[in-house]
Order: sequence, then structure tokens, then C-alpha cells
Amino acid sequence: MAFETPQLFGLIAAVGGGLLVGTERERRKGEGEARDPAGVRTFTLIALTGAVAALLGEGTSWIGGGAVAAFALVAYFRADERDPGITTEVAMLTTYLLGVLAQTEAALAAALFVLLTALLAGKQAMHRFTRQVLSEQELGDALLLLGSVLIVLPLLPDQPVDPWGVLNLRKLWLVAVFVMTLQAAGYVALRVFGDGRGLALAGFLGGFVSSVATIGAMGGYAKSKEALRRSAISGALASNVSTIVQLVILLLALSPALLRHMAVPLAAAGAVAIGAALVFLRRGAGAPARDKPVAEGRAFQFGKALLFAAIVGSALALAALLRHWIGTGGVLAAAAATGFADVHAAAVWLGQMVGQDGLELRDAGIALTLAFGTNAFMKCVAAVGAGGWRFALPIVIGVGAITLTLVAAVVLL
Repeated sequence: MAFETPQLFGLIAAVGGGLLVGTERERRKGEGEARDPAGVRTFTLIALTGAVAALLGEGTSWIGGGAVAAFALVAYFRADERDPGITTEVAMLTTYLLGVLAQTEAALAAALFVLLTALLAGKQAMHRFTRQVLSEQELGDALLLLGSVLIVLPLLPDQPVDPWGVLNLRKLWLVAVFVMTLQAAGYVALRVFGDGRGLALAGFLGGFVSSVATIGAMGGYAKSKEALRRSAISGALASNVSTIVQLVILLLALSPALLRHMAVPLAAAGAVAIGAALVFLRRGAGAPARDKPVAEGRAFQFGKALLFAAIVGSALALAALLRHWIGTGGVLAAAAATGFADVHAAAVWLGQMVGQDGLELRDAGIALTLAFGTNAFMKCVAAVGAGGWRFALPIVIGVGAITLTLVAAVVLL
């Protein structure tokens, strides 16, 4: 049998991976008779055995795998009862299998060796997270999100179900999943960092859920305690940055062509939004921040995600009808109406219409700008209603500047 370069790389990946995993296990194996059965040498030999067995043929791989499994069983039954877990024994078998894999997929095996080592090394952090940090409600939300992706999504038909060919149930559900994921990401960040670092961070993260709702919440902070007013204004303005970031993410996923068309206006509006938030962040730097961690709650609002998808579907159907009856003006009217509820919903269906229904990029850009404008109006209403004019005036000026910048950039396109 001729020895080739890929086989050499496989052996190197197996030995390197075995050393990596073995080093981690060696640090935890302990001393004396109660020590764990495998360390750096054993794991390196197991990985090397797997790679050599793969070179010798499938039969040898099966024999080697059986032998390693038998050794792991013996090690388990001989282990001291102080640790009834089987992590080391399972790691032995995994190391062998990765050694076998290294002969055909050296890069993949090397990456999996690193992942295995990270999992083994992260024992304390993972145990603390699952037992002390993660609540029952948060675990339920995680299972709901995984079920939405792995169970519901594949079962939905990937084709239009309406006469106009715009309502695709799988894509609408994917929109709901995307909203839940963004909400969960913001929630996790708040749980990890808390809001002790300032209301600006809380406002930015909250903006991924709802900028209008975030501005309302910040108005409540400002109204309840004067010392927090400037920090609350900064948080409210930071939520506008999230609005634009989320628009970019949605368009990147659904309509890169529309994103390229709106890149300059969105970048200009984003720069103004960041500048406005930073101005009040500096002014509110001396304000006291809340020290207590964010309370446990829902990682995302399932009902809001479904409502978002329903808004997208309704807007798609309405836009198709209005466009059929009165042309492009119908799309503009539908976009403006959708913006009162959620500008991101308008971005989703406009992106789909550009790709599927042949909507011109210029018309889509104008429609998205209208939706942005009506949503900005709702933000100003929320600021006045929640925090009064002392809080709302900077928000109105900031949101107005952001919106005017977007409009001006679109007009100049």
C-alpha cells in the first residue's frame, strides 16, 4: 500500500487531536488509585489507533472500535464511585472515531477534536449555566425555538398557497423563527451583561425586539427618576441603531439586491443614529446605573413573532391586491400602513416582492422609506406618551434627523 500525503495529514491530525484531548483529561485525572483511567498518552494512542485502523481497512476499524469500547467499559466499572459519570469513557470512544475520520477528512476531524476538548474543558461553566443560570422558562423557550426550526419548519410546504403566489408558509414561518432568534439573542446578552453597564446597552438590545416598545420603556425610566433621564434618552436613541442593523440583516438574508440599492441611505441613517445616541451617552455618563441583574423571563415573545409573520403575510397579500388594482401606488400605500406596525415586516415583504414579483428596486426603496417614516412617527408618539416632552423632545429631534437623512439619501440615489 503506497503512503500518500493525505494519509500523513490524517495521522498528524489524529495525533494532534489526541494530544489536545489527552492534555485536558490529564489535568483532571487526579492522583493515586482514585485517578481517572486515561490521560494524555492514552488518548493520543487511541486517536493514533483509530487513524491506523482506518488505513488498514474497514474490518480493522470495527475491531479497533470494539476494543476501545471494551476498554472504556472496563475503566468505567473499575472507577471510583466518587464520580459516576462516563465522560472520560465516552471521550475515549469519540477520540477513536475521530482518529478514524482523520484519514478521510483531516480538517473536519481536527475541528471536532477542538470542539471535543472545549466541551470537556467547559465542564464547570456548562454545569453552572444549566443548573444555576438557566431557568425552567428559558429552557422551555429554547426547546420551543428548536422545535420551531427542526420540527415545524420542515413540515410546512415550500410553495405559495394563495392565488397571487406570494404567501409561502415555510418562508413566513422562517420569518417568525428569525424574529424569535433575534429576540433571544438580545435577551441572552441582557442576562449575561445585565443593565448595570447603562441603559444605552439595554436600549440597543431592546431595539431588536421592538424599538417603539423600548422607547416607551425608556420613557418610564426617565419619568420615574430624573437622574436617569439622559441615560434613558441615550437608550431610546440607541434602539434606532438596532432598527437599522436589523433592517440590514433582514435584507441581506432576503434581498441582497435591495440591500445594495439601500446601502448608502441606511449607512447614512445609521451614522446619524449612532451619533445621536453617543451624544446623550456622554451626557448621561455620570448617571447611576441599575446594579441588579436582569430578571429571568421569556427569551422571546412567541406571540409577537407569530404576529410579525402574520403582518408580513397580510402585507404581501394586500400589496399584491393593491398593485393589481392601482399599480405601484398600491405597494407604497401598503408599505406606509405596515410601517405603523413594524418597519421590519415591510422590509421582509418588499424584499420578497423584489425577488419574486418583479418589483423595481427604486419603487421598493421608496416604499421602504415610507414604512421607515411611519414607524418613526410611532416612535415619537411612544416617546411623548411614555416620558413627557422633556424626555420626548430629544427623541423627536433624533428620530427626525435619522428619518430625514434616510429620505434625503434616497432622493439623491
